[in-house]
Amino acid sequence: MWEHQSLFRVSAQLFAEGVFNLLDRSLRPEVFLLGFASAKESDEPDAVVLEPTSIRYTPADFRQVKAKAAGLEADAGPQGSVYHLHPNDHDRFEKQHWYELVCRAAETTLASLTAARHENRRSFCSVPVSLQGYLVTVVLQLAADCYDGYYSLPKPGVGRPSNLPHATVMEFLHDCTRALREADTADNDQPVLDRDYNEVLRSAGRRLMLRVAPAGTHGLYDACNGVAALRHEGDEGIGTMLVSRRLHPAIVPVLTLETPVPMRDHRSIRKLLELSEGHTALISDASYVFGLGQLVPESDGQYEPLVTVHFTNHYSWEMSHAGRVLMRVVSNTPRLPQGRVAADNFARTVRIVFPTLNADSIDYLWDLAQKATTQPTGTILVISTGAAHEAKRLARQCFRVVPRIMTPSVLRLVTNIDGAVLIEPSGMCYAIGAILDGLATEKGDSSRGSRYNSALRYVNSSKYPVLAVVVSEDGWIDLLPS
Repeated sequence: MWEHQSLFRVSAQLFAEGVFNLLDRSLRPEVFLLGFASAKESDEPDAVVLEPTSIRYTPADFRQVKAKAAGLEADAGPQGSVYHLHPNDHDRFEKQHWYELVCRAAETTLASLTAARHENRRSFCSVPVSLQGYLVTVVLQLAADCYDGYYSLPKPGVGRPSNLPHATVMEFLHDCTRALREADTADNDQPVLDRDYNEVLRSAGRRLMLRVAPAGTHGLYDACNGVAALRHEGDEGIGTMLVSRRLHPAIVPVLTLETPVPMRDHRSIRKLLELSEGHTALISDASYVFGLGQLVPESDGQYEPLVTVHFTNHYSWEMSHAGRVLMRVVSNTPRLPQGRVAADNFARTVRIVFPTLNADSIDYLWDLAQKATTQPTGTILVISTGAAHEAKRLARQCFRVVPRIMTPSVLRLVTNIDGAVLIEPSGMCYAIGAILDGLATEKGDSSRGSRYNSALRYVNSSKYPVLAVVVSEDGWIDLLPS
């Protein structure tokens, strides 16, 4: 299609891995390019091009995409057409409309292919870009079981993200489309896609908050960050805000402000947040806070689940709907809500790291890992075949203990202090409060805390098989290696 298509595809793949691995490594992103020759019929050999050619699909799988797009256009009828006063505007609209139909047809084709082949993949396509005689679209595929496992907002629609992974997909494809338009003129010595990964997630967070704001009001995401960053009389901002249109029938007013406070007035909002307590929350339409109110009980006929913003502590807040957390934001960085470690995922990881371990030992380690994840201030449980040697090596930066079998009740006690707990796969404990070391690694994440990054360095540098359960103070839980 064009000279540097392989470079672009590799850059897009690395970009996708960097972005989506921050959300959930189980999403396993895969990127390839799909090109449709603009002026050739579907039976021409070069009418469809795949990059890379080694992908599991063939050009023949996509030769009916343009025909499907034409069918979608016919189904839309005249109501899908808009006629502008100027002919150039009309032509531009028709071209863009055709590109969107090709995108929809390609996604439909991929959905049929993955279903027929029983592939665990969910496919998304960017709106094609006309490039040297081809309509080029970027295809992103994610693990369907992981992607579908996250709660989604009701009433989906075109251009309306249903959750943070979906908003991130939209933001990723938007960046790819922009980069494709620059593909002909870009400096090939520079990365094709070099946007900061966390900035992509912040844009996705803004996109999701725009989706839930009444009347599509901009600025709610940044306003929440501004409020969370402030303290009131030395206290952290902890409270709740309901987001809804004004005079919503599902909200019982408790106190109404005579003059609503604009959301951009972060200090006033932070002060009013002190009034929220229990079921009583601030009420906002994303532009103003106009008082206090309570959501009617679910048994009430007027009940409707509303978006709720919980300010959890300094620089931290989360957005939920119907009691399900959609997004957790810490220091202006959105992340997916991380629950407890899944038993099957833990067992699978243990078998990879310690292949000779029997089922009873895995179950015992699982009980310890579960207890570690309940520690509210965060902790690290390090399971290593070299725990005894590591306790000696780290003697000056840990509390060595007389070897004993670690139990969940004792683990709850010893994780009350900073540092890691070193145990063998058999459950034998050799040290507590260990300060981990290790070499710097490219896998580090500056948006995460020192606990996560120190565990990551230790695991990557260890000469023994090792598994670390990292519980961050903000509630995130990681298994390393993931």
